Amino acid sequence: MSSSPNIEISHIHDHVFLGSAREENAKRTLWVVALTVVMMVGEIVAGYLTGSMALLADGFHMATHAGALGIAAAAYGYAKRHASSSRYSFGTGKVGDLGGFASALILGMVSLVIAVESVMRLLQPTEVQFGTATLIAIVGLIVNIVSALLLGHGHSHGHDDHHGHGHGHGDNNLKSAYVHVIADALTSVLAIAALLAGRYLGWVWLDPVMGIVGAIVIARWAWSLMGVTSAVLLDQTDEHVAEEIRELVETPGDATITDLHVWRVGPEAHAAIVSVIGESTVNAESIRERLKPVHEVSHLTVEFRLV
Repeated sequence: MSSSPNIEISHIHDHVFLGSAREENAKRTLWVVALTVVMMVGEIVAGYLTGSMALLADGFHMATHAGALGIAAAAYGYAKRHASSSRYSFGTGKVGDLGGFASALILGMVSLVIAVESVMRLLQPTEVQFGTATLIAIVGLIVNIVSALLLGHGHSHGHDDHHGHGHGHGDNNLKSAYVHVIADALTSVLAIAALLAGRYLGWVWLDPVMGIVGAIVIARWAWSLMGVTSAVLLDQTDEHVAEEIRELVETPGDATITDLHVWRVGPEAHAAIVSVIGESTVNAESIRERLKPVHEVSHLTVEFRLV
């Protein structure tokens, strides 16, 4: 087996697959961490002072998310520092996905805690200073909205491709931070609704019921994010890109793929190893030329041998 025989210095490449918006995303994440930490302290203190379990739970929920967002920020920093390190065969482009998976795990645990606390409050209602707690919860919601706007622009580039193939293209690290902020906003809205209902309607039971509903929704988001990030971490084959490679290589009828590996190595990059047997009219370089239209592949290895 052989690859292209003439190796020029221009062919030597790096393994930096961090994503084009990495720097901007890192700055956005750090701002959100700072905002979240400040509001987290305010909500926890206010929760204790007003006796509001809803506000206290929202504060601790935000505290856990501050930690998760911290993981996201740390992942960006680590990926940047070690982007060119030879210790990592395909660079550090997946560090963000590792951070996203960790965040999803935390998010899942938070949803479980919220559910348990909500059931406890349903069984043992507590007296609450609804007015003060509501005001603090509204401030918390405003902080969540500002955070979502900060992260939203970068997140909008992290959706699946426009063809609906659902490969999870984009920055899963930023996506996890965005999901955390949206989850915080949801719990803040539910807390405000429950506090208002408790104050004006006497519906004390609505607070824990809203908590249970919020926990279910957050758990579903966590499960979805774990599915996307674990697929990247486990080098799941991107079938859409793999099918495109098979079609381009085999359609002329003079070559057959014997082994094919396609996986993600960064937010906007895939790697591929293509093993081909073909006729004398084909070689590794011609196979590489055929695969130039596959723009998703940033790192291509071609192995070729004659029939």
